[in-house]
Amino acid sequence: MATRARTRVKRAAGRKSVRARSGSRGSRAGSASPGAMNALDLLKHDHREVEGFFEEYEELEDEEEKGALAEKICTALKVHCQIEEEIFYPQARTATEDGDLLDEALVEHAGAKHLIAEIEAMKPGDDLYDAKVKVLGEQVKQHVKEEEKELFREAKSAKMDLAAIGQRLAERKEELMSEMAPGTGLRQGHGEPPSRGAHRKIV
Repeated sequence: MATRARTRVKRAAGRKSVRARSGSRGSRAGSASPGAMNALDLLKHDHREVEGFFEEYEELEDEEEKGALAEKICTALKVHCQIEEEIFYPQARTATEDGDLLDEALVEHAGAKHLIAEIEAMKPGDDLYDAKVKVLGEQVKQHVKEEEKELFREAKSAKMDLAAIGQRLAERKEELMSEMAPGTGLRQGHGEPPSRGAHRKIV
């Protein structure tokens, strides 16, 4: 038990450190407003945020808290996937001419969305609920690693207006967060109106 407690303390300290670094980067990248970030900074900000959610989930034991955080994770990921597919990926495909890399990213998104739908159809305490959240976190971590190392690097080298794209991403993200807020009933895959046809390719 003492070992487990020490492990939790270390994880909590690590999580605070990650959040502190993320907040510092966000300040340098685009002041306090996500809308002022360029496209890559905004997407990286989303990545760090959801990574923090997954780390926090690992420390929870209360089922109600797990359910609330899992819902937050699923919403954040659905919004993030959609703004990438609607706005960033098409621009990156044209600018980088790396269709293979973008195709792989879309397939990875499809896998994550399938797992998200399964989690949303369950409730904390169900068999495999925690396992599905954990696997989703591992898949997202791998996707983020590859995306930031390969796609973002190519996007930096290509002729993309990252500032203008970042503004579009921020605006669309705000719209989608409002649409997918708890209680609206507009959940991806559950009868929501299609948004600009971005994810029809992979669902």
